[in-house]
Amino acid sequence: MSVKIESLTKIFAKQIEEGTLTALDNINLEIKDGEFVSLLGASGCGKSTLLRIIAGLEIPTQGAALFNGERIEGTSPKRGLVFQEHTLFAWLTVRQNIEFAAKATKRLNSRTEISNWLEVAGLTEFADNYPHQLSGGMRQRAALVRALAVSPEVLLLDEPLGALDSFTRMHLQDELIRLWKGRGNTMVMVTHDIDEAIYLSQRIVVMSPRPGRIAKILEVRMSYPRNRAVGDFTALRTQILKLMDFAQDVQEEYTI
Repeated sequence: MSVKIESLTKIFAKQIEEGTLTALDNINLEIKDGEFVSLLGASGCGKSTLLRIIAGLEIPTQGAALFNGERIEGTSPKRGLVFQEHTLFAWLTVRQNIEFAAKATKRLNSRTEISNWLEVAGLTEFADNYPHQLSGGMRQRAALVRALAVSPEVLLLDEPLGALDSFTRMHLQDELIRLWKGRGNTMVMVTHDIDEAIYLSQRIVVMSPRPGRIAKILEVRMSYPRNRAVGDFTALRTQILKLMDFAQDVQEEYTI
């Protein structure tokens, strides 16, 4: 077992007025090694908070988040995190950004290995360019391979494609599947895009509005690559739309 969430609740103190805000309420979830799971829900349902807890950036108020059987207590290079914004260092080239991550985590030292990652990302000819000299899609690809190059066991993706145009986004979805299949990492992605969750995931965790609870867990039994126009895809999309409209406090596992 890679990641396990046990009876997890997260409560924040309100910043302006008195009182508290319950972001997550009694979350129970298991994510297996090598699995691709999406956390899907409307803005404010706590999905990014759950991702940050798995990353070790937030501490649960109650319950626990476990990684390989041990309680998560802080960050680790075994759990990489990619944000919606690329977070590349502006003063470093693409190659230097990857080299910096490699040195910081002591995961790889070979210049040849880094060159291989640049080739995987289709960025070889842009290796000596700075982030501002790249398109949005190239910057996000660079951020993805920088995270993957240090070989995390779990890659956590916080809406990494949300700021891209639709064509670049679909292209990078295919790249993400290719990278995942090639490396075998466990992938946990936050998204509010239903089609993206269906296209990428093996399981979709649908979360209800605040306080964030698991409404249902959907298993996607379609082979890769997936066709967005086929009946199974559109039927699952309809299922999720109805679920997100009407399911508020249901917590159960549903398999399709």
